[in-house]
Amino acid sequence: MSPWLTVVGIGEDGFKGLGRNARHALLRASRIVGGQRQLDLLPVCIRGERQLWPSPFSLEPVLAKRGEAVCVLASGDPMFYGVGASLARQVPADELLILPAPSSVSLAAARLGWPLQDVVTLSVVARPLAALNAHLASGVRLLVLSNDGQSPAAMAAQLAERGFGASRLSVFEHLGSPDERRIDGIARDWPGEPIAALNLVAIDCVADANTARLSRLAGLPDSAFKHDGQLTKRDVRAMTLARLAPMPGELLWDVGAGSGSIGIEWMRAHPSCRALAIEADEGRQLLIEHNRDALGVPGLQLIRGTAPHALAGLEAPDAIFIGGGVTRDGVLDTCWQHLRPGGRLVANAVTLQSEMTLMAWREQHGGELTRIHVAQAQPLGDFDTWRQALPITLLEVIKPL
Repeated sequence: MSPWLTVVGIGEDGFKGLGRNARHALLRASRIVGGQRQLDLLPVCIRGERQLWPSPFSLEPVLAKRGEAVCVLASGDPMFYGVGASLARQVPADELLILPAPSSVSLAAARLGWPLQDVVTLSVVARPLAALNAHLASGVRLLVLSNDGQSPAAMAAQLAERGFGASRLSVFEHLGSPDERRIDGIARDWPGEPIAALNLVAIDCVADANTARLSRLAGLPDSAFKHDGQLTKRDVRAMTLARLAPMPGELLWDVGAGSGSIGIEWMRAHPSCRALAIEADEGRQLLIEHNRDALGVPGLQLIRGTAPHALAGLEAPDAIFIGGGVTRDGVLDTCWQHLRPGGRLVANAVTLQSEMTLMAWREQHGGELTRIHVAQAQPLGDFDTWRQALPITLLEVIKPL
């Protein structure tokens, strides 16, 4: 079947900036769907019926016209955080033709002289601004699609709050149009002038002198988390995550999440990693919400409840960490039942009772037990000695395929 649906990326320079194929598709289309701004860029010679996207947004008006010659207008590259990506998940590839224009990030990179392959690109369009925090490190360059005219000032304030007030910002308005404008400044001194709603922010990250280094590798400092003492400590956390082995796109259940440190570091391992944090205590739920935003993974989903009952109906995970509640009836068995084949289950025990539970469960299901002893040098009078932390027993099991 030849494509009935064409997605045309259109820049701020409008119809005159389109290639021949895109122009012909619009001239042939019986229906053209887009936002008001894109539709207003079309000349009168385009005769197809013009249709606005519905509010709230839905693809149904397009999908319902299958077989009709339909064009969808999108800004720049439709496959970069655009409607083209959404349509490609619904329409077979042989029925869909996508004709991109240069994306706003391509134009911004060209203006700045930044090699695009060395830049982190992300969007805060209808997304939490806290997602920026996961990418902050000196020398990192970000190109961020803004949600509105207030986004640049909000980003500047957040950078200053997170210890990156020295970062350099460039805001581009109406990239590719005759009205294009660039505003430069430093995050901590960002000017309060009005910004157009259509803008992109380039950030050259520079950390302040005393800003903590927060690696994307497992084992963040304990001080990176707010907690009430219920926290998997740094060295044990790194060993635990090494066994959980996060891979792109995988889902983790962090059961008895405490302060959420395991789920948070799991998600920081790769932008597509997902996590559910199961926690019953209201105070710790607040800590999880704070930590996930502060460390740049606002997508971590908080499940308010106690395992095993809170696990009912949740999406099957690729890995499960049980940091608390292993002695509670049904927790281990319920987790094992829901775990995908080939998935990893890791549980930590501190008390004798929880250790005995893990040992008994291992007799039935196999796996490896590891005893972790961590000691730190601390003062003893005029000398130093080793202070032993409570030993941890770690169970790692891989579910058979």
